[in-house]
Amino acid sequence: MKRLLLVVDYQKDFVDGALGFAGAETLDGPIAEKIAAYHAAGDDVAFTLDTHQENYLDTQEGRKLPVPHCLMNSEGWQLYGKTGQAIDRSRDMVVCKPAFPSLWLGNWLKSQGYDRIELVGLVSYLCVLSNAIMAKAALPEAELVVDAACTAGPDPVLHHNVLDLMEALQITVINREVTTP
Repeated sequence: MKRLLLVVDYQKDFVDGALGFAGAETLDGPIAEKIAAYHAAGDDVAFTLDTHQENYLDTQEGRKLPVPHCLMNSEGWQLYGKTGQAIDRSRDMVVCKPAFPSLWLGNWLKSQGYDRIELVGLVSYLCVLSNAIMAKAALPEAELVVDAACTAGPDPVLHHNVLDLMEALQITVINREVTTP
């Protein structure tokens, strides 16, 4: 079985920076442990990085969310904590994306033929959801899994609702019983 762990936007600006929120930092250890387990099993790991330019406020997203964040090469653009230390740059894929989902990532996934893709990271109801849908479109027969213990969002109601929505979209949600921020 060909497996991929997709770590979505677990970047400083979403944890303790411009768009950070209480509890996001608690995901760091579990995500880093999951990365280590995938590496140890010989499975693939990929990371997405929300990536914006200096003209962010002039973009559609910037006009709708006027908080500059994840500006390329800034401190806030970097992966957070142990998760950032767990990356193996010699084997892990890193995808910089200027929007919630990544069409490039979808095309790459399609070419890889994964049987199972597990998603973790931030924000559950924006980038995790949109990249899960992108992955489902790219590989409709792959099992998609989201670990509820390794994703969160600043709005607990939206976070809970998106887990329900993902299940309705035939995405397996694991560890829902674990309290998430």
